[in-house]
Order: sequence, then C-alpha cells, then structure tokens
Amino acid sequence: MYLFSSFFCTFAPMEDKKTKIVFIVNPISGTRSKEGLANVIKNTLDAERFEWSIVKTQYAGHGVEIATQCADEGVDICVAVGGDGTVNEVARALVQRNTALAIVPCGSGNGLARHLCLPMSMKGSLRILNECCIRAFDYGIVNDQPFFCTCGLGFDAHVALKFAESGKRGLSTYAKMVMSEGMKYKPAEYTIQFEGKEPQTIKAFLVDVANAAQYGNNTYIAPGASIQDGVLDVVIANDLHVGARTRMLSDLFMKTLRSNKHIQLIQTPHLHIHRDEPGPFQIDGDPFISGTDFDIRIVAGGLKAVTNPKKIEDPAKPNSVVNMLSKIHI
Repeated sequence: MYLFSSFFCTFAPMEDKKTKIVFIVNPISGTRSKEGLANVIKNTLDAERFEWSIVKTQYAGHGVEIATQCADEGVDICVAVGGDGTVNEVARALVQRNTALAIVPCGSGNGLARHLCLPMSMKGSLRILNECCIRAFDYGIVNDQPFFCTCGLGFDAHVALKFAESGKRGLSTYAKMVMSEGMKYKPAEYTIQFEGKEPQTIKAFLVDVANAAQYGNNTYIAPGASIQDGVLDVVIANDLHVGARTRMLSDLFMKTLRSNKHIQLIQTPHLHIHRDEPGPFQIDGDPFISGTDFDIRIVAGGLKAVTNPKKIEDPAKPNSVVNMLSKIHI
C-alpha cells in the first residue's frame, strides 16, 4: 500500500508483490504514433518491480470505463497514453481512488504532463514511471465534471472550438489561430461570484479558471499556478483594445501574463459564472457548446499522480530574455 502525501514523494512498496500497471492507449488521439510502445516498455520498465498490460480504447469515453474498472480491481497505476482528452478521461475515473495516474504524452498540447515536468518522449516518461514518485494533487470540478488543467469561457473556448474544427494539430496551427481570431473576437458579459463575495458583472475577452499553469503547447494562462495549493487561479481579461490583445496573446507564449495590467488574477476555492446565452466552453482544451451557468470549485489533494521526483511542478518563471521581449509587444 502507498502512503500518499501532498508534500513528499512516495514510492513503490519494497515487498515481493509487483506494482501492477495498466497502459490505457487511445490509438487515434494525439499527434504521435504509439507503434512500438510495447517494445519500449519492455526495454525501459523495470521488470523486477512492475507487471504491466496494454488496453486500447475503442470509442469516446472508453478510457473512463477502463480506468474505473482498473481502480475497482486494485490496479496500482493507470497510464494514459494519448493527448489531453485521453488524460482527462483516465484521470477523472481516478479521482478519490487509490489508483494513481501516470502519463505517456502523445498529444499536441500535453498540458498536465508539462505541468508535472514529465519528459515529452515515450522513453523518457517511462523512465520517470520507473522512479514511481507519486504525490497527491488538486483537481477542479465544473458542474460536477472534473478538470485538471483549465476550463474557460470566452476567447479560449472560442479558439478551442476553432482548433478542433480545423482538423490540424501542433503549436504552429494553434499559434496562428490565436493570433488571427484574437483580433476579431467580440467580448461578452459575465456575472461572476467568488466565494464570500458579492456578484459582479463584467464585460470580458476571456474568463479562464486554472488549476495548472498552462493550456498545453507551452501557452501559459496562469504562470506560477500550483496544483497543490488548494485554490483555483481565475484569469479575467478585460474588454481589450487591439494593442492590448496583441500584448496578451504574446504573454501567453512568454509566461508573462501576470505582468499585464489588463489582466485580473484572483485565487479562490469556489466561484459561480453566469452568462446570458449558451455558447462555447472548454474543459482541458476540449470544446463544448454549453449552457449559461457554471459552478466551479477545487478539490484539494484528490488525485494521485506519478510525477518527476526532481522537479514536481513547472514554476513557469520567465527568464530575462522573455521579460525583455514582452516589453516590445505592446
């Protein structure tokens, strides 16, 4: 049995029983081939400590079913092999369970894997799995659905929908779409109530609720956010003029959004958002057409996950070059 802690890594037990791992593979998700995964596992994973199997998903939502069954059967670790959608499916089946999440990132975004400082290569992520450093992390819930990186309304949901419709993946496609859509997107009105506060109605370009620092693709919506602090980072971009939009969009890629005077950053464990009409909404990068009301809260330490023992969370601190460049984009 593992003894999980939000402060210290815990490792596989030293008893004779091997740690049981199930790799949940989405064969069609992400941008990277999963061919050869079994061979890489055989050549990398410590056979004396771990026993493993591979299960492939066959339809949307299948990852949730597989991971739920694994947790029910006492599997020690479920490894999501795919993009952010696959990670979300597996992770939401493991919240408040003893089974830990691990990730072999194969998507274009890989938001949670990047936040956990996991290598982007298949072999590198399996080497981290060998270390078997498991910690407890926070997750969010929006209208009873778990999320692990971000959820949001406004511009980010609009771009997520356009990105999904384009059929193309990768950072270059995403960056081009952000820049082109950012110049013509029309802000909307939202009523937001933070825990213990009176509701406030604002007109905003974007309202994003972040558990982790980035959307994925190294685009940082909440630089410095931690998934171990028991609060959500709410990011509100005001009704921006064109120049301010250009600055904000460059800040996303430069990790400098916190220094932008047009951005409000508020930490809270719970909030409610209302808008007048249904529209796009995104959860961990997956877009939906959703309703008018969103109840969002944090669950502290509710997900056990394999992380990098040498670097637990991405601090998302800009270097001096980034700071210099951010001053140019005004």
